[in-house]
Parts: sequence; structure tokens; C-alpha cells
Amino acid sequence: MTSVKDPDFEKSTQEIQLIIDNISKVIIGKPKPVELGVVGLLSGGHILIEDVPGVGKTILARSIAATTGCDFSRIQFTPDLLPTDVSGVSIYNQQKGNFEFKEGPIISQIVLADEINRATPKTQSAMLEAMEEGQVTVEGVTRSLPTPFMVMATQNPIEYEGTFPLPEAQLDRFLIKISIGYPDSNQEIEIMDSQSTEHPIDELQPVSSPEKASELQSITKEIYVHDLVKKYIVSIVEETRKHSGLSLGASPRGSLSLYRASQALSLIRGRTYITPDDVQELALSVLGHRIILSASARMSGHTPESIVNNILESTTVPGSKTSGWFSSRG
Repeated sequence: MTSVKDPDFEKSTQEIQLIIDNISKVIIGKPKPVELGVVGLLSGGHILIEDVPGVGKTILARSIAATTGCDFSRIQFTPDLLPTDVSGVSIYNQQKGNFEFKEGPIISQIVLADEINRATPKTQSAMLEAMEEGQVTVEGVTRSLPTPFMVMATQNPIEYEGTFPLPEAQLDRFLIKISIGYPDSNQEIEIMDSQSTEHPIDELQPVSSPEKASELQSITKEIYVHDLVKKYIVSIVEETRKHSGLSLGASPRGSLSLYRASQALSLIRGRTYITPDDVQELALSVLGHRIILSASARMSGHTPESIVNNILESTTVPGSKTSGWFSSRG
């Protein structure tokens, strides 16, 4: 197993910190959303960013792409957007006498699906194959997507006019859900100062590369996970299926997502093993969008956050009485 003393491992953690620091030049005063964005990148997962307009959802996606030097494309979702506008379409070339495939914007390394809940469910579902299998099939021909591949979708809260709730099947494809939130007054002044002449995103230089990002994803998968932590993850997810306040719990994909995200967070923190604290810290971001509250729970004022916190409080960490079982790793 890789040791934290290993020079390659230490180099990787330093490179990750460079990525975080570079993104933070643009996303001011929001270390948690930035860290979660990098968790998504390292995990090879997709990110859903839900918040009100103007708080930096789009800029977070652009800054991750610019920092890693990845190809970037943007899909502006609207009610009249068609599935072929996303995946691509074959167009007849009269001069050559054959059909030529015109790639859609989904064929890129980092794809910003902007305001995804403004598109119709049919168009939203066009993203499913790409997000799950890393490929698109158009007119019977399957094309692989480049690596690394990550969809960063933004959406406004569903109470905003002109929005369509994402289908549960698509929500489940997102590794984590991020909320950026408003800056405080000092941070807002700092944002104004930083954009007084031009936006800092325009000057952001890459500190990594697509090849290095793929390498970091491979290193993330090597992070050690004790059997007791695996049981803890499964116990939490199983509780979402039994909780009286939920009409739908998380699927096995939720367990795997919490597992992968915890590996990434451990790597960011400079550890070669997962602790229960990593799992607890990420539980809401990974599971909150995968659960559906019952009608009685909503009427009682419960939220996904309160339900997940309740589950964490009631779920015992397996083997917690045996201190030091994870700290001895690495």
C-alpha cells in the first residue's frame, strides 16, 4: 500500500493543493465548494451545482477546466433544446455524397450543462449514457468520450419559473451536489475589487494537465478503505431506505459514490486511508439529492439535510470501540 512518506504520493497531494489554490483565485471565500469540486474531479464523478443565479456556479466549472487544461464546452439548456443538440447529429455532405457526424458539445473533457433544469426531460435524459458510460450513441454508432470526462451541471432551485425537475435516474448519476451560497460583505467587496478591470477567470493559467488529472484519478482509487468503513458506508445508505421520513432512499450507486468521494477527500487531506469523519463530512453532499422526502416529512418541516444528519447521529460507527484501527494505516 502507498505510504504517506512515498515521494510520488506527496507530490500528488502538492499538485492537488496547487489545483485548489488556483481555483480559489477565482472562487473567492468559498473553500468548501472548491474542495467538493476537486473531490468530483478526483473521483471521476459528475457534479450538480444548485443555487440562485449570480453566485458563481458557471465560474466554478470554467475555473476547474482552466486549471487542469482540459477541453471545455458549454451547453446552455433551454426548453427548445433537442437531444441531438447535445450529442451531435449526422449531416449529409452533398459534395462528398455521404453523411458526416458533427460532434455535439457533450464530446469534451469538462462539460458545463448550464441551467440543466430548464430543458425538457427528454433532452435531460440525453445526458444519461454519457454520464454513466462515458460514451454517446447517435444513429446506432457509439463514440467514446475523451478522458478525463466530467459533467458539471448547474440549476436554479426548482421553485424558479421555467424549470423542470431532474428525473431521479439522472440525479443519481451525479456524484455530489454543491451549493455555493452568497458571499459575506467582505468577500463581496473582494469580488468587486478582483473584477474591477477584468474577470480573473480570463487570466487563470493551468497548473495541471488532462493527463495528470487522469493520473490523480488512478491514485485516488488506491486509497485504502478498511472493511469497517465499508460497512459504515453501507449502514448509512441502508438507513436511507428504512427511514420513516423518506419515500425513496439511496441506491447502491449512492454507496459507491460515497466510497469514491471519501477516497478523494482523504487524498486531498494527505492521507492514504479513509476515516469515518470523511464519510460523515461528505454524506449530505453525496446522498442529499438521491433521497426523496415523504409528504409527512415535508409537512413537518424536514429537509434532506436534517434527515441525513439524523441518520448519521443514529448510525454507530462499526468498530468504534476499538480505537486506532484506521489511524494505524499508511
